[in-house]
Amino acid sequence: MRIAILETGRPPARLSHFPSYAAMSADLLGPGYACAAFDVRAGEWPDPAAHEAFLITGSPAGVYDPLPWIADLVAFLRALPPDRKLVGICFGHQVMAEAFGGRAEKASCGWGLGLHAYDITARAPFMDAAAHIAVPVSHQDQVTVPPPGARVLAGSAFTPYGVLEYADRAALSCQCHPEFRPDYARALTRNHGAALRDPALMERALASLEAPHDSARLGGWIRRFLAA
Repeated sequence: MRIAILETGRPPARLSHFPSYAAMSADLLGPGYACAAFDVRAGEWPDPAAHEAFLITGSPAGVYDPLPWIADLVAFLRALPPDRKLVGICFGHQVMAEAFGGRAEKASCGWGLGLHAYDITARAPFMDAAAHIAVPVSHQDQVTVPPPGARVLAGSAFTPYGVLEYADRAALSCQCHPEFRPDYARALTRNHGAALRDPALMERALASLEAPHDSARLGGWIRRFLAA
């Protein structure tokens, strides 16, 4: 399967020794996929006819930022044929919701950091029998209104719309970061330190990242979704 990874951000400069978000996403998918990265911030766009699936990475940007590439990305997503497989992670989740009739914004509950648990609220055929998943997160924004007809597959009191399956198109998105390895999640959390103004939040987040996580499980769901 040929997958276009729409790169909407990269690790902060202080963490540039880590792989790019496009590379992390390709690693999450594993072998068997022909992945090509496109830096949409620089005006790089794939030919929709040349790819069977598209994955949108995370980004430090917000969907509400007045950046031309974000408007271009929304237009690109809306123009995709509905049978093209589409996956969004964090910012990708938020911009997909915006593109298809929902809303994402800065959350009133503040920063989501560390390992967050989502309860499974509906079960798609590509999922297993897990009752909940715990996956690293790093976000201030989140989906506050899901698109019409979208089904909430997983969420929490902090993030009610944590994983969405979309109506009338082959699309799946998640607020969490299954592509983040724990070492990167810890480094990114520490990098947020000065902006948090809450040392206790950072310490709780770092401590939570020592627990077992379900990134591989969520990655498996994404792969089975793509294969369906």
